[in-house]
Amino acid sequence: MKNAQLPGHISLNTLLGRLKEGRYAVPDFQRDFEWDPWDVSALMRSIFKDYYIGSLLLWKGKKSNFEALSCEPLRGVAPTGAEEYIVLDGQQRLTAMNYAFHGPDDPTILKRKKPAAYFIRINEFMAGQHERAFSYDFLSQRFRKFLADEEAQFEAHIFPLSVIGQGGRKLYRWFGRYEDYWKAKAEFARDANDLEEASRAEQFARDAREFEEFVGELIDEYQVSFVELDQELEIGKVCDIFTQINSKGVQLDVFDLINALLVPKGLKLKHLWREVADRLAFIESGKMNVYILQVMSILRQEYCSPAYLYYLIPGSEKPIREADGTRRREVLIPSAEEFQSRWDVAVGAIERAIKTIRHPQEYGAISPKYLPYVSILPAFSALLEAAKRLPAERQLSAQRKVRHWYWASVFTARYSGSVESTSARDFREVCAWLENDNLEPGLIAEFKSRFKQLDLRNEQKRGSSIYNGIFNLFIISGARDWVSGAVTDHEDLDDHHIVPASWGAKNLGDKTIHSILNRSPLSSSTNRAVISDKLPNQYLPEWIERNGEKEVRATLETHLISPAAFDILLRAPFTPADYEEFITERQKTIRDAVENLLIKQRLDLPSNLRELDEKIESVELGMRDLIAASLEGTVENLPSHVRQKAGERISRAARKDPAFDADRYETIDGLLEFFDLRELQDTMTSKACWPAFQGAFLNKDALVTKFGQLAELRNCIAHSRSVDTITQREGEAAIEWFERVLGRRNSALKRG
Repeated sequence: MKNAQLPGHISLNTLLGRLKEGRYAVPDFQRDFEWDPWDVSALMRSIFKDYYIGSLLLWKGKKSNFEALSCEPLRGVAPTGAEEYIVLDGQQRLTAMNYAFHGPDDPTILKRKKPAAYFIRINEFMAGQHERAFSYDFLSQRFRKFLADEEAQFEAHIFPLSVIGQGGRKLYRWFGRYEDYWKAKAEFARDANDLEEASRAEQFARDAREFEEFVGELIDEYQVSFVELDQELEIGKVCDIFTQINSKGVQLDVFDLINALLVPKGLKLKHLWREVADRLAFIESGKMNVYILQVMSILRQEYCSPAYLYYLIPGSEKPIREADGTRRREVLIPSAEEFQSRWDVAVGAIERAIKTIRHPQEYGAISPKYLPYVSILPAFSALLEAAKRLPAERQLSAQRKVRHWYWASVFTARYSGSVESTSARDFREVCAWLENDNLEPGLIAEFKSRFKQLDLRNEQKRGSSIYNGIFNLFIISGARDWVSGAVTDHEDLDDHHIVPASWGAKNLGDKTIHSILNRSPLSSSTNRAVISDKLPNQYLPEWIERNGEKEVRATLETHLISPAAFDILLRAPFTPADYEEFITERQKTIRDAVENLLIKQRLDLPSNLRELDEKIESVELGMRDLIAASLEGTVENLPSHVRQKAGERISRAARKDPAFDADRYETIDGLLEFFDLRELQDTMTSKACWPAFQGAFLNKDALVTKFGQLAELRNCIAHSRSVDTITQREGEAAIEWFERVLGRRNSALKRG
């Protein structure tokens, strides 16, 4: 941007003149004037105390720029046709200065019933009481009459700032008459021999002269800095600059900017947003309109930062650099009709994502306050849309991968910071994974390795991704009401304490009483009727007496409260040590649920298939132990071709995960973790290794058959999530056969 921006400054007097002439215009995308009356007073105080009020960002205008950005005058300034600059940053300050110094008679600017007039109490200002010196009043009939009466102003030492706006002779005439007023008062008091009053009036007259000199010097010498952008600067660059800046350091909303740029294309983005806002109202975020644009952008170009959103404007050319270094330009969206179409797709994608994320058996975010992240929504919506576009036979697997990515993001707090680049990267990596099982994102391995280190004791604040993620897990696990035993209306659920907070305040030296480990989704009526302020060893026996212990235990297990944790809660007396034991046990149960349901992807399995999948895993672990022991823990005894395949997987995992423990995977136990069922089979039936296993399995062909039945069952569970009767029966028989063989081996080891 060489020579594209020119710093400068302008005197207050000149600035006020340009405001009056209508030299400044604001783009349609600028937010309306939002300051309160007291904010304007604060700005006046800063100016009169010679404070820096920030720099203006101006774009030297030309006809095409004014038209492209649908510019209009500042609020309170009548159109004059003299527009010279487009205000990119500084609209609030310029409007406030115009309002205070020129006094437009318009109540809508401050969004009050009456307009306000700003003034300085000269006596307070000259006494150094600056906080009390600057004020305003609304233009009631009484105050309008006061402003028309100069002598009343002189008597009250009220200097209307609109006098500065009148400028020239009117300003100095006001000061002259103010000084003369108090000189006359002093003379009258002296003639009346009231020396004290005469002295006071003479001081006011001297203050009048000093204040006049101060104001004259201020309006001529107070400088407002600005940066002027060249009028030939490309509009896309100007828009990007705008989104990064405002006087309070807050990134400005790109939605309003793009709305203005779409107006000449015949599109009214604000109207499009209003038409769909109710459909997306579940998510409580002021960014939902921008999220739609981000989903559009991710689906079209895989990026969603503000700089990329401008290429969604119909006809805009995006610079593309090819792999060989050549450059070209591409129009991503050629017409307003296509923009509308892609907008509709993005809205539908977000709507489906919200429906999915709210589902109590899918993601469990039953209320906006329990959504782990709002900022994950654009990437999540785009990924669900990408999965939906795949052939029907691949969609189930794709949905499971997206779910795995989602929970990995939640439990690694991935979307707690800057998210645009993360969203774009995740979309690319997960889409690649949807196409190729070997391209699993590094995030998945990070999730698997990190979740067991999570200290849930410190998750004490609703709203954090992990706290909300655990609460969602309670819902997914089918948490039932403690009174009725039925699934509660989700609208009435909240995260209530199991052990009362009042007990924790008296007995614990920390805030772990508020941990998610001591929370469960309960209705407010159940909390009042069952728990109230009682300890579990009081309310659980009452509940057991009414419903039976078996039913009560079963209900609490749906809240991830294990039988061991249940027994701890019944202890009397219940001590801080018991509480620590309870939350330790519940943390173990919750970690197991995270591993079983989210990492091992058993969430969407029917209970019978979930049980079968767990049994297959148990058999697989037993076979790994058997191989490691039978081959005497020596890696070199493994078949080379199988060892090579596992080594390649380990190398890929190491590249993706900086915390990967490479040393562990040089051992036979570590290497076997990367073997699938068929590779375990190949190892055991290989010519070199079979003698080590023949004693246990006797017949190689029978072993191959059972491995095939086991693998077929696992494959059906993993990919179709349903199993035909024959496959299930053969798979169950294979599981039983392997369990028998492994059981005999374990018994023999114990006897030995």
